[in-house]
Amino acid sequence: MKFRNLVAATAALSLAAAPAVAQSASSADRASAPVTEKSEMGGGSGVVLAILAAAAVIAGIVIAVDGGDDDPVSV
Repeated sequence: MKFRNLVAATAALSLAAAPAVAQSASSADRASAPVTEKSEMGGGSGVVLAILAAAAVIAGIVIAVDGGDDDPVSV
């Protein structure tokens, strides 16, 4: 009975320690490269997102207050 508990404890410990060991091994050989040029995509994307968000809000308001036919189907 004690051997089974020892095996279960060893398995639990190895499952808990595996991610920490893998992370410390891979972080030593990774380094970021220095930036040499400015990105070409910066600048206008915020304006486009703001316009799309405003259009979505306006469309939601129009759909919510639409004066559709509210008469019951069965009379």
